[in-house]
Amino acid sequence: MSRRSARSSAYQLIFGYLFSKEIDVKTYETMINAEDIQECDAKYISDVVYGVKERYDELMATIAEHSKNFKVERIYKPDLAALLLACYEMKYMPDIPLKVSISEVIDIVKVFSTENSNKFVNGVLKGVYNELTKEV
Repeated sequence: MSRRSARSSAYQLIFGYLFSKEIDVKTYETMINAEDIQECDAKYISDVVYGVKERYDELMATIAEHSKNFKVERIYKPDLAALLLACYEMKYMPDIPLKVSISEVIDIVKVFSTENSNKFVNGVLKGVYNELTKEV
C-alpha cells in the first residue's frame, strides 16, 4: 500500500466518523490488517483517524475560521472529511510538507466529491497554510 492509498483509507474512515462520531472499528481493522499494508501505512491511518477524533473540535474551529462566508455545519461532508484530514496533517504531522497535504487531499476531493469542491477545499486550506507559515 502506498501513502496515497493509506490517505484515502484514512479519509474514508473520517468520512464515516462525521455521521456517528465514532470510528467504525470493523472497517478500521479491515483496513489496517489488509494484506498489502505496510506497518508505516497502518500507523499513518491510525495516527490520522484517531488524531482527528481527539482534536475534532479544534480542527473544526480552524476550518470554520478559514471557510469565510460558509458555516462549517453546511460544508458538504466529503469536503469536510478532506479538510479534517488535511488540517490534521498540516498541524500535527511535521514530517509531511504542508503543500503535499494540500495537493494530496485535493486529489481525494476530485475523486470523492463534486466538480467544484476542489476549489473550495483549496481555498480553505490556503488560509490554513498562510496561518501556519506566518512568521512570528
